[in-house]
Order: sequence, then structure tokens, then C-alpha cells
Amino acid sequence: MNYLSVGDMALNFQMRRHNAALDTKLATLTQEVTSGIKSDLGATLSGDFGALSAIDRSLRLFDAFDLATTEASQYADAMQRSLARIGNLDDGISTALMSAATTSSKIMIDATVASTAEKFDALIATLNTNSVGRYIFAGDQGDTTPLPDAETIITSLSAEISGATNATDVLAALDTWFADPSGFSATSYQGGEARGKFYIAEGETAAINITANDPRVKDAIKGYAIGTLLDRGLFDGDLAQRSALAKEAGERIHSGSLATVELAAEVGSFEGKVASAATRNDTERASLEIARTKLIGADPYASATALETVRSQIDTLYLLTSRLSNLSMTDYM
Repeated sequence: MNYLSVGDMALNFQMRRHNAALDTKLATLTQEVTSGIKSDLGATLSGDFGALSAIDRSLRLFDAFDLATTEASQYADAMQRSLARIGNLDDGISTALMSAATTSSKIMIDATVASTAEKFDALIATLNTNSVGRYIFAGDQGDTTPLPDAETIITSLSAEISGATNATDVLAALDTWFADPSGFSATSYQGGEARGKFYIAEGETAAINITANDPRVKDAIKGYAIGTLLDRGLFDGDLAQRSALAKEAGERIHSGSLATVELAAEVGSFEGKVASAATRNDTERASLEIARTKLIGADPYASATALETVRSQIDTLYLLTSRLSNLSMTDYM
């Protein structure tokens, strides 16, 4: 009878090769179980990567839209909060100014304009709000503070009205300075045009066209500035002129406060558009991810079962190797 035997070195080589093959298969199956994706995409797709490439491109595009909608939402939220603060500054100060003007009470006028001056500082600080590294009222020049400090603006206004002899002249000079492109827009407003569009979905954009140079915003600035000029002593001693200006300051502050409601509604419309686009994007992304999984996804049950089988084979191989390594002539005999 003929016997075929395998030498120790050959047996050792076979065991090592089998162990390496099992380790490789174990790593492959572990990756599939962990990622849920087939390891050999070429075999899975029969070499045709066209559909997968198209899906991956669309998913990257949705990543960009997700970033854009997140930034847009943060931008709008910061602007809404700022507009609310501006509206809340007029916690009765406009009414108090108009009431003080009507009574022509020096004490009341002095008290209300002093409060107005404090609020002017808060107004300018709010319009210079920075959110996520951008000044939200600076338009497309978000890296630039839109307005100088309150003191600088008052200094400019004081120079503009230096020749005025009555309230009418002051108001005319202020109206001209705020409306003239070479006035406030050129010397005090440091921002740019309206904020560029956000690309929030395929073929869809959204924009907020509100800056510190918006006429509705400038109404509030003008009203608080008039009160501040009065607090600095404008027409001090001339109660009639101070009363007239206090009344105008109150009316413009009130107008500016009402405008913040209109501005907030515009921002709210923008927020709704962004939220709607984000929801659609999420739905479409989910559909694409399902399609991608159908193309290259690994069956979790089959992969887990195969993984357990390989682990069992490795355990058996280790046990066999251990027993073979302990063989001796004494044990054999």
C-alpha cells in the first residue's frame, strides 16, 4: 500500500497560507459588516461605475446645499434677533419724546433725549452685529463693520448741521445727508450692496436684501441721532426749537420701529424658503442614499453569518495548530 505524507515544513506552510487567507477574509467581512458596503465594488457593479458616480456626485452637491442652508439659517436668525432688539429699543421712548415736545417741558425733554442718546449707542452696536464671522448688516462686505461707532456718526452730523439756525434747517440737512449717496452712504456706511444669494437647492437661490444702509433702517438711525444731538446741547436754551426736534425724533424712531416689523417679515419669508429647501434636500438625499445602498450595499445578515463562519474556521485552525505543535514521539507511542 502506498502512503502520501506531508512533511512538517510543507504542513507548516499550508497552515500559514490558510491562516493568512482566513485573516484576509475576516478583515473583508468585518469591513462589510461595519460599513454595510460591499468590499469588491468592481465585482458588485460588474465594472459599471456610472450609476454610482452619478449618485455620489449628487450626494456631494447636497453636502454643499446643506452647508448653504445652515449658513443661511444662522444668518437669518442673527438678523431676526438684531431686528427684535432694534424694535425693543423703542420701549416707549418715541411716545415720551413726542409727549415731552407737546408739553414743552425742558425737564422732560432733557430726560428723554438723554435716554435716547443711550439707546443710540445700543442701536449702532446692534447694527454692527457679527454672526459666525460676518457682519450681518454689511451686505456683501460681511468682513467689514457696516458702521463706525456712534460718536463718529454724531461728529459727522454735527458738522452737517453746523450752519442751521432752526429745527427746519436741521431736519433738511439731516434728510439730505441720509438720502444723498455722497452723505451717509459714502461717509458712514462702510458695508456693501445687498448680501449675495445663497444657493439652497438645485436651481434655487434665496437672498436677504437688508443692510444698515436700508432707508427703513436709516429712519431709526436718524431718529435716535436727533435725540442724541439734542442731548449734546443742540439749540440749548431755545425750548421751541428743541421741542420741534424732539417731536421729529419721536416720530422717526416710531417709524423705524414699525419698519423693523416689516423687515422681520421679509427675513421670515427668507427663513421659510430656506427651511423648505432644506427639507426637500434631506428627502432627496435620503432617496439617493437608499439607491446607493441597493447598488453596493452588503446584506447584513449574510455578511454576519459569513463572518461567524470564518471566525469558527480560524478557531478550528488555531486549535489544530496547537495540537500539532505539541506532538511528540512519546505521545505517538
